[in-house]
Amino acid sequence: MSDHSTAKPRAGLLKWALWGAAGLGVAAVVYIMVQASTNPTRDAGLKPLARGEMAKLTTPAEATAAPANSFYDAAGRPVRLADFKGKVVVLNMWATWCGPCIIEMPTLAKLQTAYAGKPVEVVAVSIDGEKDQDKARQFIGQHAPLKFYADPKFKLPFAFTPPATGMPTTVIFGPDGVERGRLAGDADWSAPEARAVIDHVLAEG
Repeated sequence: MSDHSTAKPRAGLLKWALWGAAGLGVAAVVYIMVQASTNPTRDAGLKPLARGEMAKLTTPAEATAAPANSFYDAAGRPVRLADFKGKVVVLNMWATWCGPCIIEMPTLAKLQTAYAGKPVEVVAVSIDGEKDQDKARQFIGQHAPLKFYADPKFKLPFAFTPPATGMPTTVIFGPDGVERGRLAGDADWSAPEARAVIDHVLAEG
């Protein structure tokens, strides 16, 4: 009789234990989903877009804010990437002595034109030395609506992690000032694949 009398309580305990384990399992799944949705590293969304002209696009392993280093506008005033916060920034580091830079610059101008009136800013920063500043300024002047920016001390590329040692290098930042992707080497920034990347970052907000 004692065996039968204790069987039901044991079965009840087992039932509650199983329900508890199932509840914990659901909670764990929900926790993982929430963590994934709030993780500041947003590279997963851009990875599928690394194809065609954007095949060389890489995404950061961790969310990284834009460097605080200053560069200069056409009037010689200091500018920082933080000044563009609230916009998708396409930072292009280039030089007049860099053949691929010269080839891709018209496509960056087309990209800027395509997003006229939208919160997208193509920031082309020349790393030419002081003696070549006039040459760089004249070159950018041929590619409206791009504006002239300069880093004659060649400090900005080394402020990134990892450093942007090759030219050209283009770094894409979200409106929050966090790096979303980077492309080392030239690309056709007027191509549909480039527009898809920018549209994705815009939608991401």
